[in-house]
Amino acid sequence: MRKLFAVTSGLIFGLGLIAGGMTDPVKVKAFLDLFGGWDPSLALVMGGAIAVGVFAFALAKRRTRSWTGELMEIPSSTVIDWRLIVGGVLFGIGWGIGGFCPGPALVALASGMGSAWIFVAAMVAGMLVHDRLLTPR
Repeated sequence: MRKLFAVTSGLIFGLGLIAGGMTDPVKVKAFLDLFGGWDPSLALVMGGAIAVGVFAFALAKRRTRSWTGELMEIPSSTVIDWRLIVGGVLFGIGWGIGGFCPGPALVALASGMGSAWIFVAAMVAGMLVHDRLLTPR
């Protein structure tokens, strides 16, 4: 049941990303281009996602187990440190250069989009560098 729920959730999420235009790097870059040909349509997609997330997290905070029986582990840290700031800056730079963030990049990769292959390879390389340099052993 857990695997079916995971596959169904991933499929719905991926289709939502495609329908919302999040897997189109040209559209994403137009959204990020505030001083050029700005396309505000992705703000509606993100606003909708935030609205759903607010209610979902409010419900999740009241539960101890997920629908599939797994333990609910919602992070509680409110610390803003250098790692969070640097990570956010790197995420933003990658998003601006590539026109992808991780979820949409994986969906675009599955569709065979060439630029997604390059982005995902760079993302995996960044994860490996992080694990080698910053993860305590």
